[in-house]
Amino acid sequence: MSNGSAANLRYGGFWIRFGAVVLDSVVLFGITFLAVRLLYGQGYLEWAMGAAEGITRERVFFNWVLPAVYYVGFWILKSATIGKMLVKVKIVDAKTNKRASPLQCIVRYLGYIVSALPLGLGFIWIAFDRKKQGWHDKIARTLVVGSARPLPY
Repeated sequence: MSNGSAANLRYGGFWIRFGAVVLDSVVLFGITFLAVRLLYGQGYLEWAMGAAEGITRERVFFNWVLPAVYYVGFWILKSATIGKMLVKVKIVDAKTNKRASPLQCIVRYLGYIVSALPLGLGFIWIAFDRKKQGWHDKIARTLVVGSARPLPY
């Protein structure tokens, strides 16, 4: 997809994107596990199981801030997270097929809430949409595309 022409686009479908999310979850879990282990030492299990303690700065950071920085940061810098890079897809502007703007990346991440709230229907929509866009993609006007070779769906 060097020239960005629509004829060369291969849209990233539901399963390839699901695989990318699984890989990203493993990365985020690893980062969180190591950081919490460093912060709490042997007491990391108590921290992890301490949901009854309520909201703490650490929980807000690891559950909300870190994932937002990871996703939006990688989308802005690389047009893809580590998971998307491993499955060879990236995020582009739906109109120009070029790099999505930082604002589009932020809106796309916030659009995850819209996609997730009604039982994840906004994500499932990817499987049925002609351009394989989830609701968050439609809101941010982005596409997930791969190389000119066929992607496994």
